[in-house]
Amino acid sequence: MPSSTSAVRRAQSRPAGVPGPWQMFFRGFLKHPVMVGSIIPSSDKLIEKMLGPVDWQRCKLFVEYGPGVGTFCRPILEKMAPDATLLAIDTNPDFINYLRHTIADSRFVAVHGSAADVETIVRDHGHEKADYVLSGLPFSTLPTGVGPAIAAATQRVLRTEGAFLVYQFSPKVHDFIAPHFPRIDHGMEWWNVPPAQLYWAWKDGE
Repeated sequence: MPSSTSAVRRAQSRPAGVPGPWQMFFRGFLKHPVMVGSIIPSSDKLIEKMLGPVDWQRCKLFVEYGPGVGTFCRPILEKMAPDATLLAIDTNPDFINYLRHTIADSRFVAVHGSAADVETIVRDHGHEKADYVLSGLPFSTLPTGVGPAIAAATQRVLRTEGAFLVYQFSPKVHDFIAPHFPRIDHGMEWWNVPPAQLYWAWKDGE
């Protein structure tokens, strides 16, 4: 259920000294290219397609890995219920600081940390399970062992019937998530630079 306009309290302008999103994104890419994955933020078409299967009425906790400058954060907040939470996790402190200064919404929490620690982060913020986890992290370029650790931790933190939403520019990510998610839907978004592979990995009941 989309939230009311009054429930979404987002900053209308950036505080003095805070760079614009494109400048921030480019700066982040130059500093941490293996963690950002693309020099251009995701397109509106990719965002809508990626979020299409989400059941917003049942979503109480939405987690995003690698939110960057908040390209997905704002559309998610627009769709979320007033009592839901968006937990954004990023290893880049510059991105976290930027998000904290530019998104003023009581439902939004930006955390400086690793996606591999998602279970601890979720518990520390008063939740047991996540309904959906979104990731644009470049799994194939992450340090050895990190990709599999993130995929395994994500499977454990999701509630039954929840989903791991992944957008990538390489199909190799399927190899990381398939061992933990037997049911995976796949799509493509050609109206993106570069074209993106989309995956919806569902956590079925035991």
